[in-house]
Amino acid sequence: MIDPTIARIQANPKYLELKRRRNTLGWTLAAAMLVAYYGFICLIAWNKAFLSTPIGAGVTTIGVPIGLGLIVFTILITLYYVNHANKEFDGLTAEILEEAKK
Repeated sequence: MIDPTIARIQANPKYLELKRRRNTLGWTLAAAMLVAYYGFICLIAWNKAFLSTPIGAGVTTIGVPIGLGLIVFTILITLYYVNHANKEFDGLTAEILEEAKK
């Protein structure tokens, strides 16, 4: 048996919109991460010579900044999701809960 409050929340069109938007954003960001990480792994597998190309005076290779860029990309995409969730999803969740109490 479903709690009446839960049933009201699940029937709310705002809840369905929240689920759709959250899932769309989540899958989009997950796809971006998969492309970035698998792209890096494929680059390692198929073009090691490119990644081992020295930069500048030969102290480091091109693979190091690409790897660091991947780490920075991960941090930025996480910050984007958190910021988006705090601004948009939290407000919509509060509205849904407020309407469910009525």
